[in-house]
Amino acid sequence: MSRRLSVVAVPSETRTHCPYCAFQCGMVITSGKDVATTIRADPEFPVNRGQMCIKGFTSAALLDHPERVTTPLVRNAQGRLEPASWDEALSRVIDGIRRIQATHGNDAVAAFGSGALTNEKAYLLGKFARIALRSSQIDYNGRYCMASGAAGQNRAFGIDRGLPFPVSDIAQTRTLVLWGSNCADTLPPLMQWVTAQRESGASIVVDPRRTETARGATLHLQITPGSDLALANGLLHLAIEQGLIDREYIDARTVGFDHVRRKVLEFPPARVERITGVSASDMQRAIDLIAKSESAMILSGRGPEQQSKGADTVSALCNLMLALGKVGKPYSGYGTLTGQGNGQGGREHGQKADQLPGYRLIERESDREAIAAVWGVAPESLPRKGRSAYELLDAMGKKSSDGVQGLLVFGSNVAVASPNAASIEKKLSQLELLVVADAFLNETSAHAHVVLPVTQWAEETGTTTNFEGRVILRRKMREAPAGARSDLAILCDLAERLGVGDKFTSSAPEEVFEELGRATSGATADYHGMTHARLDREQGVFWPCPDSSHPGTPRLFGDRFHHPDGKARFITVDHRPAGEEPDSSYPLWFTTGRYKEHYNSGAQTRRVGELIDAQPEPRVQVHPWLARRLGIGDGERLLVESRRGSVVFRIALSTEVRPDTLFAPFHWGGRQAANLLTNPALDPTSRMPEFKVCAVRARIDGGSSHLRVVR
Repeated sequence: MSRRLSVVAVPSETRTHCPYCAFQCGMVITSGKDVATTIRADPEFPVNRGQMCIKGFTSAALLDHPERVTTPLVRNAQGRLEPASWDEALSRVIDGIRRIQATHGNDAVAAFGSGALTNEKAYLLGKFARIALRSSQIDYNGRYCMASGAAGQNRAFGIDRGLPFPVSDIAQTRTLVLWGSNCADTLPPLMQWVTAQRESGASIVVDPRRTETARGATLHLQITPGSDLALANGLLHLAIEQGLIDREYIDARTVGFDHVRRKVLEFPPARVERITGVSASDMQRAIDLIAKSESAMILSGRGPEQQSKGADTVSALCNLMLALGKVGKPYSGYGTLTGQGNGQGGREHGQKADQLPGYRLIERESDREAIAAVWGVAPESLPRKGRSAYELLDAMGKKSSDGVQGLLVFGSNVAVASPNAASIEKKLSQLELLVVADAFLNETSAHAHVVLPVTQWAEETGTTTNFEGRVILRRKMREAPAGARSDLAILCDLAERLGVGDKFTSSAPEEVFEELGRATSGATADYHGMTHARLDREQGVFWPCPDSSHPGTPRLFGDRFHHPDGKARFITVDHRPAGEEPDSSYPLWFTTGRYKEHYNSGAQTRRVGELIDAQPEPRVQVHPWLARRLGIGDGERLLVESRRGSVVFRIALSTEVRPDTLFAPFHWGGRQAANLLTNPALDPTSRMPEFKVCAVRARIDGGSSHLRVVR
C-alpha cells in the first residue's frame, strides 16, 4: 500500500535591512511561492529593536512593481526610449564614451554615484571612474547630504564617523541637543532612544520649525534660518564668560582654543539675539543644561549643515563641545545624523571627488601609492581631484575644454535632488551621452540615451555602513527578474569593453568586499578585519577594524583624537550671512525638509500606494499670520518664487513654522519640485549647496501682486 505525500510550500524568512535611511533597520522578510511577501521589524537587531517606519514596512511593494524597468532601453532616432538587448545597450554606452573622450578628453565623461549604493558598489564605481574612464570627474549625491558634517568633524577630530558612539548611548545622556533635526519624521525608529533619554534627562531642539521632535523637548530654540553658527558661537561665549568650560581638558586634549576664545567673545547675547531671534534667557537656559550636565551630546541634522557655511557651523558645534570637555566622555560628544541608507559608507570608499577608499585622500601621495598597489596600476596614472557634485552637474553640456559631455548615473535622481533644478534639467538635456542605471524611470532618465535596469536591495547581497559606523550585511532574499543586472556586473562588463577587464575580475559582492578590505587596510576607515561571514555572525562590526581578531570600535575619542598628535583642533569660525537673504523683492525665508512617508527625491516612495495616499502632494507650510497678510487660506494654491524659479504649492496652515518662513518637502519633481527654488551657493570647504536657506516671495496663484515687505 502506498501513500501519496502532499508537499506544502513553506514560506522562507530572510533577515536583512531596510533600503532607505541610515538607521538601516533590521527587518525580517517572509516570502514564498503563492505567499504574499511580508515584512516585520527585526526585534533582535540592536539598532531599531523591533521598530520601523512606514517606509520600511512597505518597501517590498517596489520589488514587483508594474512600472519597474526590466530590460535595457535606448533612445531611438525619433527621440523615444525603446527596448534593446544588453549587448546593444552596453555597446551604445561604450561607443559614446570613446567618441566623447576622443574629442574632448577623458574628463569629459563623468560618473555620479549615490549614498544608496552598497559599499561594494561605491568602491567599484570609484575604481571604475579612475581606471576604466581615467576621469577625475566623479562625485555623488551624498555631497548634498553629509559633506558639511564630514568636513567639520575631520577638521576637529581628524576623522568623520556620523556617530562616534552607538545609538544606544543617546538614551543615557543627561542633556540631548538635536540641532536642525526633525528625527520624528526623518528617522522615526530613533525616537525610541530619544524618548528613553527624555524620561530622565533634558532635551533641546534647535529648529526654525516647531516640529514633532521640538514639541516634546524641554527647550525649543526657534532660530532664524541660516543663523545656527551665530547661536553656537553665542553659547560658547556664555560658557567662557561664566566659567563653565573645562580648562584642564582643553589644555590636555586640544589645540587652538585661544584663537576661538577671542572670536566668540564677539558674540555677546544681545548680538546673537538680534541675529538668531533666540532670546538671551533661552540661550542662558540652554548653556546651563548643556554645560552643567554630567553628560551631554549635540546631534546635528541637515538644518545647520545644508548651508553655504555648513562646515563652519559644524566646527562651531564641535568647538562648543570640546570647550565643555564633553567629547570622548561617556554618553557625550558631537555627532551627525547621517541621512541616506549608506551615506556613511558611501563617502568612505572613493565615489567622492577628493577621496580614495578608506577615507584616503586622492591628492596625498602616500594614499595614491597605497591604492595603486591594490589596483595594480602606477600611482601617477590615477587622476587627481575632480569637481564636487553640483559643480560637476553645472559643467554638463558646456562646450569649453573642461565641460562634461557624458554622464553615467548610478542610484541618483539628480534632476530632482539638485538645487536650482531647472538649470540642472536643462543641462542634462544638453549631454551627448546620459546613462542611467536604475530600477525605475524618473525625472533624470527622462533625458537618458541609455537606461540600464538594475537589481533591487532584496535581490542582492551587499554591505552598508549605518550612521553609527556599524558595517552590516544586507542579505539577498530573492532572485531578480530576468533582464535586471547588478550595478557590480554592469561596471565589470563596461570595464571589460573598455579594455581593463583584468582589473575588474569579479562582480561577486563578497569578493569585491574582500578587495575593499585590502584597499582600506591601514586607512582611517579600516575594514580589513571584516568579511561578509563575520558581519553575518556578529550583527555588524564598527570600523575601524584592522584585523580579524579586532573587536571593532564602537566608541571613538576616549583616549585620543585622530590627528597625528592625538589632540582635537579648535577651528576659528565667524558668522556670515547666507548666500541669499530676504530683501524688499524677496521678503520671505524658504527652507526644505522631509515628510515621514517619503524619501529623498521620491523616485521610490511616490510609487507606493500606501505612502502616496498618506501624502499625495507637497504642501507649503504657512503661518496663519502670514496667510492673513497674503489673503489666502488652508488648501488654497500659493505661487512661491525665488530668483531661480517658481512653484505652485497647496497651502497647509501651520503654527509650526515661523511667520517669516515658508517650508516645503523636496520629494517631488517637475513643477512641484521645491528645488526649483533653492540656491546652489556652495560651502567653500564641503561644497555643500545651500538647500536650507533662500529668499522667496509669494502670492495667491493667479493673483496680481506679491507680498513684498514683511513687518
